[in-house]
Amino acid sequence: MNIKDIKTYFPVLNQEVNGHPLIYLDSAATSQKPIQVIEALKKYYEFDNSNVHRGVHTLGNRATDSYEGAREKVRKFINARSTKEIIFTRGTTTALNTVAAGYGRQTLQQGDEIVITYMEHHSNIIPWQQLAKEKGAVLKYIDLQEDGTISLDAVRAAITSKTKIVSIMYVSNVLGTINPIKDIAKIAHDNGAIIAVDAAQAAPHMKVDVQDLDCDFLAFSGHKMCAPTGIGVLYGKEALLDNMEPIEFGGEMIDFVGLYDSTWKELPWKFEGGTPIIAGAVGLGAAIDFLNEVGLDNIAAHEHKLAAYAMDEMEKIEGLKIFGPRDPMQRCGLVTFNLDDVHPHDVATVLDMNGIAVRAGHHCAQPLMKWLQVTATARASFYLYNDEADIDRLVAGLRSAKEYFNDVF
Repeated sequence: MNIKDIKTYFPVLNQEVNGHPLIYLDSAATSQKPIQVIEALKKYYEFDNSNVHRGVHTLGNRATDSYEGAREKVRKFINARSTKEIIFTRGTTTALNTVAAGYGRQTLQQGDEIVITYMEHHSNIIPWQQLAKEKGAVLKYIDLQEDGTISLDAVRAAITSKTKIVSIMYVSNVLGTINPIKDIAKIAHDNGAIIAVDAAQAAPHMKVDVQDLDCDFLAFSGHKMCAPTGIGVLYGKEALLDNMEPIEFGGEMIDFVGLYDSTWKELPWKFEGGTPIIAGAVGLGAAIDFLNEVGLDNIAAHEHKLAAYAMDEMEKIEGLKIFGPRDPMQRCGLVTFNLDDVHPHDVATVLDMNGIAVRAGHHCAQPLMKWLQVTATARASFYLYNDEADIDRLVAGLRSAKEYFNDVF
């Protein structure tokens, strides 16, 4: 599949917004869906719609095969050892909360340390804040370097023999920084801690190999990688998941229910209480097929190229400041910026009037905004369906916004 032809697979991109062809630069928030995923969902609902695992009729068997087939696709996608290590969730948020509540609650003691960074998404901050309060644990932050990267010396300074959990994002949704997860995992393990990885911004854009990283848990969302909303994945090492208690109880996850006690199914189903997200899993499986056909290495190379081009062109605009590492190989395909004293929401509004969709706000990263000494930023995020022409439109739109607000003020 030629990367140049990718746009033709995304019907939503073939439209005008405010009289201009749509330029979608908000994939870090949610990606668009290719026709292959849309058709897979349509086929499931038209022909296979049924609950899984419980029935013996044909539709139930077909739905179960598709659901469990998607689990195997996920296993291969991140190179997990077994499908027992693949838990379907509603998304990254649910997956990280499962680690905090299921592993952290039964493991942490008073005075133990949880280590995260200033760049974390709120989904990887608040569960640890709540757990620390509940258990009397200490929440610590790894210092960032001036360009928004992490030095391993800072990691070694933060992680101690008291550290029990390290939780860190693979790729920053604001700075674009790609963190050295494999090295951080080794430091964590050398100190007797486990590491959980927020891969929401990594899994869609680059190869993720959980065995090579040696992470203990890893979470990502389908909707950022061409799949439907409402489906995500928690990977966990089998031994850790085996020893964890489920945090949601009901149908599907039980083995035997008595009047006063119950037992759970084996992995992975003990963590999937209730009717699972069947159509979402089918869509995720189709999205993985699509991404594999394009090639994760091709996607990563394409985005590095776009990031370099975008930064080169955007830096030509006087008064525009870019946040995060300047080296495109140290970041994924997004550029977060501010323009003079213009509020990011105003910049995003002017761009939208020109058919260009970007994100503006704190990006669910308020501690990072405080570290950057700003209240908000604008963010253009790229994916496999973007090209240099999209960036040219963005730069032209930013120049128009700058001229407009210069005239107004």
